[in-house]
Amino acid sequence: MTLKRALGALAALIILWLLLPTLVIIPMSFNSAASFNFPPQGFSLQWYENFFTDPAWLRALGSSLQVALVTMVVATSVGIMAAIGLSKVRFRGKALLESYFLTPLIVPGIVIAIGLYSLFLRFNLLGTLPGFVLAHTVVALPLVIINVTASLQGVDPRLEQASATLGAGRLRTFFSITLPLIMPGVTAGALFAFVTSFDEIILSLFIQSPQLQTLPVKIYNSVTQASDPTVAAVAVIAMFTSVLVMLTAQFATRKRKRVSA
Repeated sequence: MTLKRALGALAALIILWLLLPTLVIIPMSFNSAASFNFPPQGFSLQWYENFFTDPAWLRALGSSLQVALVTMVVATSVGIMAAIGLSKVRFRGKALLESYFLTPLIVPGIVIAIGLYSLFLRFNLLGTLPGFVLAHTVVALPLVIINVTASLQGVDPRLEQASATLGAGRLRTFFSITLPLIMPGVTAGALFAFVTSFDEIILSLFIQSPQLQTLPVKIYNSVTQASDPTVAAVAVIAMFTSVLVMLTAQFATRKRKRVSA
């Protein structure tokens, strides 16, 4: 019993240690002073007002949302096709190809960023929407493949066979049978892709331009160059947005498990 309590206390301390930086930023965003001092010297909403009235911040937010939404669509579409191909087709080198798709989860982001920078520089994709979408899709795609593949494992192949027996083509079978069954996994993968793109900073720093900067890049520049306290308010907004999306993805994942069961 003593060991169990000790482990519980240790787990609580670890959770508190992980949450503490996140919890500290919330009161800092309401600081009345133009600094990052903690505890805050007073209560004020001026930094939230500054974020929603500053064209530079709003432009960065709009760029992040645009890139994240397009990346979500592209990564989800490609991820569904890749997951189906890897799940349904057997061929030599399949395991190697599966590992290749998951490489962005293993390789350090700085390595991917340097490689993409060199490639985009040659094809004039730096600081462009297609360039951002392609770069973010690289790191978001594995998350879609993982979630969709997990959903496909719970699909009874006899349902697709029955659809084909009744005269439905492959395309109709996919949209009528397969897609509805794997929709929880598709939804979770799409939301993970959105969050990954919205929060991506390393790749964005390498391929940014003065004309196109995402919100994480704007936050980084504000902290390193100007020490703008608006960053605290932006961080809180971005944090709660990411948490909301992640909770939605978690709900979709649980729904997928219930359907599989």
